[in-house]
Amino acid sequence: QVRLVESGGGLVQPGGSLRLSCAASGFPFSTYIMRWYRQAPGKERELVAGISSEGGITNYPDSVKGRFTISRDNAKNTVYLQMNSLKPEDTAMYYCFAVSNMGNSYWGQGTLVTVSS
Repeated sequence: QVRLVESGGGLVQPGGSLRLSCAASGFPFSTYIMRWYRQAPGKERELVAGISSEGGITNYPDSVKGRFTISRDNAKNTVYLQMNSLKPEDTAMYYCFAVSNMGNSYWGQGTLVTVSS
């Protein structure tokens, strides 16, 4: 019954932009912290963005800060990741992740982002 469904991935040229979406259902979305992770071939999965339940606090690692923006629309049970100035090293499977204050957590199945000329 719990679902996290990512969309918006695809092939983009270096310097381009993509907007990822993650549609949630089956749990109280507005009470969960939401995060985006990514995993490139041969690399460890890494956190790329996080957002508080109300959307007031966001955090990013230095690798994407200033280029990526996480946001959420609790009325639509959806979290977004706007990715600008994309680089080849951003190529990865991007995963949506939800976690509650009690430690309940859920993963989406991922959407592939490929940055290549």
